[in-house]
Amino acid sequence: MNATPAVSVIMPVLNEERHLRNSVRHILEQEYDGEMEVVIAIGPSSDRTEEIAAELVREDPRVHTVPNPTGRTPAALNAAIKASRHPVVVRVDGHGMLSPNYIATAVRLLEETGAQNVGGVMHAEGENAWEDAVAAAMTSKIGVGNAAFHTGGEAAPAETVYLGVFRREALEQQGGYNEEFVRAQDWELNFRIREAGGLIWFSPELRVQYRPRPSVKALAKQYKDYGRWRHVVARYHAGSINLRYLAPPTAVCAIAAGIVVGAMLTPWGFVVPAGYLAAIVAGSVPAGKGLSLKARAQIPVALATMHMSWGYGFLTSPRSLARKVIASRRPAVRPPTTV
Repeated sequence: MNATPAVSVIMPVLNEERHLRNSVRHILEQEYDGEMEVVIAIGPSSDRTEEIAAELVREDPRVHTVPNPTGRTPAALNAAIKASRHPVVVRVDGHGMLSPNYIATAVRLLEETGAQNVGGVMHAEGENAWEDAVAAAMTSKIGVGNAAFHTGGEAAPAETVYLGVFRREALEQQGGYNEEFVRAQDWELNFRIREAGGLIWFSPELRVQYRPRPSVKALAKQYKDYGRWRHVVARYHAGSINLRYLAPPTAVCAIAAGIVVGAMLTPWGFVVPAGYLAAIVAGSVPAGKGLSLKARAQIPVALATMHMSWGYGFLTSPRSLARKVIASRRPAVRPPTTV
């Protein structure tokens, strides 16, 4: 790989008028010496996303757009990959803000580690009290376990990373993202890369500012989908599950059983849900350090929403989804070039 290889930044967007312009600005202002292009794959948005994207194209020749009629994230990513042309592919979301040297650091790490994909910390940061609470929950171990890309950690090989900076040949070898995975498409792709012998590398040097969901309802839907599709990955790829992923569904079952026992047999059944409530309240104290009182008070709500929604989604994930995914195994982007 050259010292400054050309880079393609791919961005799937749907209803991102709030953050799109700022997110693209953080890309175009990168401290990077190599050539760069930005390909925005636009889903059928109901806000000003398409208008803002068109303005960005007019303002900077490095920015291009492609349509994503399905609105699905993996389809958008594959469309952007096909429309891009450079050897390094950087994934960015429409509500993600890259740190100033993100791309230069990622390219260096690809070279130093020989990895097929490198990524770093999903630095959640809110713009109001609720989003601050969600950000605190998403970056705490009581919220997300020991996931390094949420909580930080030492540079090391990883199962998956946030977003990702890929060698194009790795994406082409795997046929891109599996478009049936509405969620968990990153984890699933990284699993395939690792199964093929590729290295996924986490580094805390890489940071992306992330805007949390703006309401309890939106957060619940996000985490229900995460749990639902993580179960699909577990069915699709044997051996891809671990104890961390089983904690939320176990908690949901234990709390539900405790409530039933407490209501029908003995008040002692309420010990389990009461213990869970006490744990998240206690865990919210260190997680909310430095935040406003209003934000700290909402952290237990964010934690419970994340845990219960993820667990419920995992438990109710229909087997029919796995069958649809298995039937869809086919390359989504052009195959690797043979010599």
